[in-house]
Amino acid sequence: MFENLLLLDQAYPFVGISIALVLGLLIGSFLNVVVYRLPVMMERDWQSQAKQILEIQDESPSEREGKSGAETFNLILPNSRCPSCSRPIRPWENIPVISYLVLGGNCAGCKDSISIRYPLIESLTALLTVIVVIQYGLTPAAIALAFLTFGLIALALIDYDTKLLPDDITLPLLWLGLIANYYELVTNFSSAFWGAILGYLTLWSVYHAFRLVTGKEGMGYGDFKLLAVLGAWMGWELLPLIIILSSLTGAVIGGCLIALGRDRNNSIPFGPYLAIAGWIALMWGEQITRAYLEYVA
Repeated sequence: MFENLLLLDQAYPFVGISIALVLGLLIGSFLNVVVYRLPVMMERDWQSQAKQILEIQDESPSEREGKSGAETFNLILPNSRCPSCSRPIRPWENIPVISYLVLGGNCAGCKDSISIRYPLIESLTALLTVIVVIQYGLTPAAIALAFLTFGLIALALIDYDTKLLPDDITLPLLWLGLIANYYELVTNFSSAFWGAILGYLTLWSVYHAFRLVTGKEGMGYGDFKLLAVLGAWMGWELLPLIIILSSLTGAVIGGCLIALGRDRNNSIPFGPYLAIAGWIALMWGEQITRAYLEYVA
């Protein structure tokens, strides 16, 4: 099957790009749901667990979820609706990017404006998926790396919004990276294995050293897991490049946001920078490293 897809992609390159574009738009629409709902689901679960531990009997509406008359809340249900008027969004009003443009960026019911973030995430996901397919073709590696790309987008946005990197995403990505490289889709298994270990231990060491010196926590445990994910997918050899790129990305993006008026005290978590740096290293890591070595030689 994959051989046929590869031959088709070689004969008609636009086929692979078209498939990646449509898939990216659809997945991008779903990522909008994940980015909003997963943190809410996590918070509700924490509240429920805390009240069980403290033996608190009263229940909030969210904790009665799943009981008679309560609305189910997960990544599938309830159906999407306008946050302003609660009007259900019809299927033809939920076509990625196109519906936003046709509706003029407004709800079809109350005419309240729809955040530009939704089509931007859909477009970004489509663009990055297309780049993955251009780089790797219609191959098993491209399919695996597309899933990694989707996960990195979700993690970056959730961390930006909530300063959380959910285990529900990082841990499956970690195992998928090791499984993918057991079959050497990106690198060999030994490099992936040590990449996961060294990725975690690198930021773990930085975290504890920073806390010993300053008495403060400079990052969260989710950052350790995210670098372990990147190490599992790309191998230990690219970890130094990822760390350098994440620092440069943070300096550039942070500087731009401050110039645009962002409060200096309202810091951006490290996760988005790691995700961006990891994806860049995934696509062009070897070229960047080669160019640097040629420059310093």
